Amino acid sequence: MILNRGLKLTILLLFFTSLLSAQIKVEDVKTFTLKNGMKIIVLEDHSIPNANMYIFFKVGSRNEYPGITGLSHFFEHMMFNGAKTYGPKMFDRVMEANGGSNNAFTSEDITVYTDFFPSSIIEVIFDLEADRIGHLALDDKMVESERGVIISERITIMENSNRSLLDEQVKGVAFIAHPYRWSVLGYESDIKNWKKSDLQKYFETYYAPNNAVVVMAGDITLETVKMLTKKYFEPIPARTPPRPVHTKEPEQMGEKRLYVHKNVSSPNIMIVYHVPESKSKDYYPLDMLDSILSEGNSSRLYKALIDEKQLAVSVSTDFQNALDPTLFYIFAVCAKDTEEETLEKAIYEEIDKIIKESVTEQELQKVKNRKLMDFYHSMETINRRARTIGNYEIFFGGYEKLFNAPEEYQKVTVDDIQRVIGTYFKKSNRTVGILKKIEEK
Repeated sequence: MILNRGLKLTILLLFFTSLLSAQIKVEDVKTFTLKNGMKIIVLEDHSIPNANMYIFFKVGSRNEYPGITGLSHFFEHMMFNGAKTYGPKMFDRVMEANGGSNNAFTSEDITVYTDFFPSSIIEVIFDLEADRIGHLALDDKMVESERGVIISERITIMENSNRSLLDEQVKGVAFIAHPYRWSVLGYESDIKNWKKSDLQKYFETYYAPNNAVVVMAGDITLETVKMLTKKYFEPIPARTPPRPVHTKEPEQMGEKRLYVHKNVSSPNIMIVYHVPESKSKDYYPLDMLDSILSEGNSSRLYKALIDEKQLAVSVSTDFQNALDPTLFYIFAVCAKDTEEETLEKAIYEEIDKIIKESVTEQELQKVKNRKLMDFYHSMETINRRARTIGNYEIFFGGYEKLFNAPEEYQKVTVDDIQRVIGTYFKKSNRTVGILKKIEEK
């Protein structure tokens, strides 16, 4: 029996949905809120004797302003540099001595701390986290040491990563009002001039328990988590909620272009378009467009620019979760002897093809299959589950929305793809950055 494409996709959707349901249901996720406003989300999974804790603080570079840029990234580092009970570097040492590990990252919207540990040491983890959330030490010597580390990290990244250098320059032009316009790394002059009062105010404002979401998954019980959060986290006092970010980026009135000069072997091109935030109805079509354009050797841009025309040595797109309207990125590096104008024109030709003709049903189904597989993989381990639950809670308006994701991908049509690319990928809505070698006079 031969199945048509629509029936195949429906069967595949049901298969992946059943896999997800077999692993986790919305009712398996439990949540409660402490008296200080900290939200706790718990998912029990006793398959292995391990657990993790994700702490999502609702603070990133979008919460900064000129003069204190880079502070979110700075505190990501400082949170490992000592508090009241556990001194400098002791957080890592105690964690590792008990068989655990940790990590952290900062973005434009959030700062996230992750702990991975044997479930038998869960109380140690709570003690460590409560100490630094409630009593972080801002020792002058440690602050200056970390300030130097941050400056060195910024210089190294900007010197060694052409993409990061171009990204910072392009964002600064693409946005004229919204705080997405500066890098998560911050400006060097700001980093050098933060005052102790800036640090204290920022920490007290954004590292408050009522500005955090804790997600725990693994070999734990709801009763144990309730008992430990009330013992260790609830005594940390709530603080006045931070002022919401209310600045909205005005509509772009025409194409913007900039040139950045550096001694590179071949030109780099970055093209960005303004697109909506993650809560938008257009998120799923744009996410699928991201894959259609550059994911895999059969993607539109890879096939045209690298395989067929050999105009680029690399091409990629990027569309990240965001609380506010953000950017859709296209980044390409010219092949040897290729002029940037030639590559840029070829990129627009591929975009115009989709605007005029959309994509094929087969092409869309292939991407849907991949998205469903990726989504299933995102829920395979306790670590991925905790992170995915937290992302949906922060960016999509509630963790419950993740259980609708397979259906949302299924709903996307070729007309949706054509609509979003036609709506957002307009000349007047784009900013183009060219990184190239300084021309000799």
